Amino acid sequence: MEASPSPGTLLFVDDEPSILSSLRRLFRPLGYTIHVAESGARGLELLAEHSIDLVISDMRMPQMDGARFLEEVRNRWPAVMRILLTGYADVTSTVAAINRGEIYRYISKPWDDNEIVLVVQKALEYKRLQSENARLLALTQAQNAELESINASLEAKVQARTTDLRRAMELLQASNGNLKKSFLTTIKLLSGLLDLRSQLLGGHARRVAEHARTLAQRLGENEASVQSIFFAGLLHDIGKIGWSEDLLDKPWNRLTPDERGIVVKHPAVAQNLLMAIEPLRDATVIIRHHHERFDGKGYPDQLGGIAIPVGARILAVTNDYDSLLLGTLTARPLTPTEARVFLNDNRGSRYDPTVVDVFDAMLTERKQTELEELQVRIMHLHPGMVLSRDVMHPEGYLLLLAGHMLDEHLIGQLAKIEKAGGRQIPVFVRNDAVIGRDKLK
Repeated sequence: MEASPSPGTLLFVDDEPSILSSLRRLFRPLGYTIHVAESGARGLELLAEHSIDLVISDMRMPQMDGARFLEEVRNRWPAVMRILLTGYADVTSTVAAINRGEIYRYISKPWDDNEIVLVVQKALEYKRLQSENARLLALTQAQNAELESINASLEAKVQARTTDLRRAMELLQASNGNLKKSFLTTIKLLSGLLDLRSQLLGGHARRVAEHARTLAQRLGENEASVQSIFFAGLLHDIGKIGWSEDLLDKPWNRLTPDERGIVVKHPAVAQNLLMAIEPLRDATVIIRHHHERFDGKGYPDQLGGIAIPVGARILAVTNDYDSLLLGTLTARPLTPTEARVFLNDNRGSRYDPTVVDVFDAMLTERKQTELEELQVRIMHLHPGMVLSRDVMHPEGYLLLLAGHMLDEHLIGQLAKIEKAGGRQIPVFVRNDAVIGRDKLK
């Protein structure tokens, strides 16, 4: 009887032999082929000698640190999945590794065995999907070239090939998650790093960004400004990336003086982390000032009134509204009505009065609009239904964008993900845009 094939080949790189031994003991019983290296240089040699599927590298190593090592791996073996082991003190280095090495995930030490095993499994599945995407793209290109060479008189054959091409393109789009919006998707994934570390904050950045975008449009901001405000909403908490889980979920009024000293720095930290990304330059200014107060008593620069950028005044309102609902700003979570009362009570002191008034009116209209969408269990979805909200994985990352029209393949994929995770995936569809079916009741 032939032995089952290995689920993958892993390379662990760390200058501490005990760490390498722990990783080897954890993964070898799972059937993986294991290689280890005690330096970045030795890791590169092993990559040149063997076919490696995934690398787990420590950040702090002599001669060649994790950021530089993973950057070299990306340049020479881009198909190899890259995961970084790091401590909370390595925030700047971690961001460098994300930017330069384009890592798949980072894992804090000490790690949880179940978590790291699951991350590796998902990374290898993502690598498999990337390979399949490349195969499908090559197939699509080959079919397109073949179509161009077919004689115009062979109309039936052209139609058949066109149908095959359309199906291949649809499958490629479903697997790749809409390549035309890759920058926005990357921003959302970067924003979701905190969602993966805090259940309480799951979806917070996305909700804040969506409210801020709509509010900016209501206030007459131009398209470029609206986009910067939306990006700022998605990334406004990225300066908290190095915080502990306890600090992430702790309400403001329960913070110690030392903890408040850390918290008030996060807008400036976020600006510093993102300032090198040219398309986000305007968004970083908004992020820096979104905790300023209209009366000049906020942070980090104590700006007041219209000296605060309009995007920051907008973000202050939408961020605090969602934080009030979560209970991260007050001693307990507030109801939507209580949160709106809080905003109105603080108009002119904490918040720009005009922004509060427009936001309050927007929430009233939104409550009426919610009657025009339905939450539907995946088992009851049908092709042609149009998503009214983004579909998020229970672990916090984006699956499908709002406005996407569902087909049989996507519905099947959602059902598999829900079954594998053991948790229901909320799906909201438009009640007025179901193609080929009567309007939902």
